[in-house]
Amino acid sequence: QVQLVESGGGSVTAGGSLRLSCAASRSTYRNECKGWFRQVPGKEREGVAGIYTYSGATYYHDDVKGRFTISQDTAKNVLYLQMDSLRPSDTAMYYCAADECSFGVGYFVNEARPRSWGQGTQVTVSY
Repeated sequence: QVQLVESGGGSVTAGGSLRLSCAASRSTYRNECKGWFRQVPGKEREGVAGIYTYSGATYYHDDVKGRFTISQDTAKNVLYLQMDSLRPSDTAMYYCAADECSFGVGYFVNEARPRSWGQGTQVTVSY
């Protein structure tokens, strides 16, 4: 598996930007996807964006397309989420996750239950 540590959360006003980072230990997954998920208290966790580590192929939830960008620095083993044009509805705890990419990045974001998780970082967007 892999150890994940998020950073970069904070508070911004609507329309602002934040960049989240996720530092990863050496992974034991052979065919890995990494991604960002978010959760609001009382609601189910939802996938935001994912990346297939090997090829860099990406997938985004419809709600964040055109506003968020997922990327990776494979040399440093860091995953990023650049969040622009933030909305109050983006307010949530954001988690980094990783697992085998058995059925593709879209499945990883929408359906999978990843086995490796970070501790989360809070993002708050105010009006």
